[in-house]
Amino acid sequence: MHYGPMLRKELVAASAEPLILSILAEGESYGYAIIQEIKTRSQNRMEWTDGMLYPVLHRLERKGQIKSRWVEAESGRKRKYYSLKQPGKKALAEHREHWAIVHAVLTGFGHQSYV
Repeated sequence: MHYGPMLRKELVAASAEPLILSILAEGESYGYAIIQEIKTRSQNRMEWTDGMLYPVLHRLERKGQIKSRWVEAESGRKRKYYSLKQPGKKALAEHREHWAIVHAVLTGFGHQSYV
C-alpha cells in the first residue's frame, strides 16, 4: 500500500546514514531487514535497494561507527549482521541534532503566509 509521494533520491541519500544508525541503535540487524524496516516506517515512501544500502553500510563500517559479523542460519545460509559501535552512537546524536535544525527551519517557513 502506497500512502504518499516517494521521496526524492537526494533526500533519501542524505538521510541514509542517520536512518541506518537509528535502526541499529534499536539492535543488531541485517541488510534485508534494514530495507524492510525503512519501507515499513516510511509507509512505502522510501524504497531502498541493495545497491544503495550496502555501500552505506560499508562506509559506516570503515568509519568505525558500526561492526558486522557473519551468522549461519538454521537453513545453513550465512547472513551478515550489523550493530552500532560507540562512535556510531555519537554520530547518530550529531545527525539527529543536524536534522532537528533543518526540521525547525522548514517548520518556521511553513508558518509564514505567502501572497
